Amino acid sequence: MTTQPAGESPTRVGDYTLMTRLGEGGMGIVHLARADDGRRVALKVLRPHVVGDEEARQRLAREVDTLTLVRSPWIAEFLDADPWADVPYVVTRYVPGLSLHDYVVHEGPVDGRDLLWLAGCLAEGIAAVHHAGVLHRDIKPSNVLMEGRTPILIDFGLARVTDDPRLTQTGWLLGTPGYLAPEILYGDDPTAAADIYAWAATVAYAATGRPPFGRGPSMAIMDRARRGEHDLEGIEGPLAAVLDAALDPDALARPSLGELLAWLRPLTTQPSAPSAPPPVNTRVDDDFTLPVALANDVALPGPAAPTLPPPAAATRVFTSDLPPSQGYAPPQLVAQWDQQPWEQQPWDLGVPLTAPPKVSLAERLRRAVAIGCGGLVLGGATALAPYVTLVAVVVGVWLLRTGSLAATAGADRRVLRGTRWYDGPQVAFSTPWHSVRAITGTVVLVLWSLGLALAAALLCYAAALDGATTLFAGGTALGIALWSGPGATRLRSPLSTVVYPLAGTWRRWVPTCVVLLFVAGVLGLTVSTTGVNWLPGGGPPFGI
Repeated sequence: MTTQPAGESPTRVGDYTLMTRLGEGGMGIVHLARADDGRRVALKVLRPHVVGDEEARQRLAREVDTLTLVRSPWIAEFLDADPWADVPYVVTRYVPGLSLHDYVVHEGPVDGRDLLWLAGCLAEGIAAVHHAGVLHRDIKPSNVLMEGRTPILIDFGLARVTDDPRLTQTGWLLGTPGYLAPEILYGDDPTAAADIYAWAATVAYAATGRPPFGRGPSMAIMDRARRGEHDLEGIEGPLAAVLDAALDPDALARPSLGELLAWLRPLTTQPSAPSAPPPVNTRVDDDFTLPVALANDVALPGPAAPTLPPPAAATRVFTSDLPPSQGYAPPQLVAQWDQQPWEQQPWDLGVPLTAPPKVSLAERLRRAVAIGCGGLVLGGATALAPYVTLVAVVVGVWLLRTGSLAATAGADRRVLRGTRWYDGPQVAFSTPWHSVRAITGTVVLVLWSLGLALAAALLCYAAALDGATTLFAGGTALGIALWSGPGATRLRSPLSTVVYPLAGTWRRWVPTCVVLLFVAGVLGLTVSTTGVNWLPGGGPPFGI
């Protein structure tokens, strides 16, 4: 090969002339280059720490042998490499287009048929990688290039042969928070389920224009991923349920790639394939072996270019610039537009709508009214026995927070090392510690809520209302503040398992509200008859 003197950027690498820098990553610098025959290619010059010793070059050589097996219209195919050159490099097909990340920034989120097409094509690209016995391990929006509206998967520098146990070489074991599966964060070996997770996160970003686990410090993002706190707001139809299943923190609960393709292909890349239901709440086999398992699970597309259903008018064609001399010339990718309303496509192709419905406005209003009725009950109890009610509230909040913390810790342990027979006793033995942890949050929430209750009471005092009415207003404000205050999630989580189902339908919601209002009324009637009971004290505070 020909290079410039040491310390200068090479203008020639092997048989390629470097034209301009395209990007930079953990493994090296990517250049747009021109081959001697005039073809434009993407050439990655590897960093010294990646190829600094003989063992690293041997690893790269093994990777090169594997990359020659990966062929698909939906990936940037491997073309050439020289692991033993002075400046080792790899060459792939050049895709002239924005990355998915930049595409969304400039053009906005992908929607409608384009979103489903993107999801299907990206899954096809992953299938081709897996079929060669390789995991990509760094699927993310910046590693997807948009050739027109068709996604092309790039950067196999992080893909590893699955039976190679040496995964800790600097520059190889990398990942991006928010697209890295939780099990990898725990140190588990990656499987096909990790690429499924990254696929779902990437499609979610394309659909919403925002990372599914939010932004901020890496540790915060990884913690949300570990807890499964992903944001799919705005994604409609069965795709939302599929992405939700694929982003499950438990790798065994995610759908397999074969199940994803069985659902997506009839809707996108292979319209003649038989339809299949969306893979929701499915599990994958953790006995993962490549390439045999994936070869049986994933049927790669044949030589003919897949198309969407017949076009109504416009047709866009994208072709590869790979010459036949490379031994593989991908067919034209024909992306055909259907002008039929999206609401009728593709859900009218016999695919059952199994996605969980979004919470309607009516149900949200029912929940709010039910919570308000509960606040009235607390207001009545406060007016009847202020001191007893306050003690009961503090103890109740503390116990609910303790149970929530203990349950969360137990669930985290099961995600980390699976279910064990001693999970129940372990939760019981750890509960005293969680009860101590719950004290701080309880104090903050109760004091904040009491502040709002006091504000409501002062308004009543300013309006010259009687003591019982003032206590009732303060108690009601206390209940609503406890539901929505700082750290109230630990309180809402267990209570919502009771409240939300009762507000799910009018048939359950109406009697629930009637009962709560009846209890509040009985408490109010008792107060009006007997007056305020200041037990265990002798009277109101400060002699009021």
